[in-house]
Amino acid sequence: MYERKDRFYKKAKHEGYRSRAAYKLLELHRELRIFKPGDRVIDLGSWPGGWVQAAASLVGNTGRVVGIDLVVLDPLPFPHVTLVQGDAADPEQKGKILALLGGRSDVLLSDMASKLSGIRETDDARAMELCRTALACALQLVRPGGVLLLKVFMGSEYKALLAEIRAAFTTVKVTRPEATRKGSAETYVFATGLRKVLS
Repeated sequence: MYERKDRFYKKAKHEGYRSRAAYKLLELHRELRIFKPGDRVIDLGSWPGGWVQAAASLVGNTGRVVGIDLVVLDPLPFPHVTLVQGDAADPEQKGKILALLGGRSDVLLSDMASKLSGIRETDDARAMELCRTALACALQLVRPGGVLLLKVFMGSEYKALLAEIRAAFTTVKVTRPEATRKGSAETYVFATGLRKVLS
């Protein structure tokens, strides 16, 4: 059963994170060692900012985090974080992100999700489109050898998407953090060693 105010929601409120999703990223980092101090990070679909907060703490002040979302994000009090309103698929926004980072990123995060219509085929297609947008962004915005962490909903295109990610990265793992809501079909794909870089 969907329970919005579960223990992770309450913990986020208590500890000052903007969303319970922050705990998913912190847990995934403990398991996978996603970040290193000083990393340059892009977070796609950042609203309300929980992942940006978690990433900012993990890369430290020598790192850089740029979050982008179609929705305006309230500023965060970290000098090494920049929040941008826009569409990550827009070439102009991609150029802006690279300029803000000072080059390609070490890590690209995507916790993007589309609004649900209730029609499974439509929702599956929208979710897969967002995943492929994130993968395309990784090919253009991540340095060779870099990392992608991507939320994926298991649907009819799931295996095809995994094949596309495996073609672009040397190592691909699939995991599901404890902080994921019960009953959710989401998983996280962690891909390292980007080998297929687009100019």
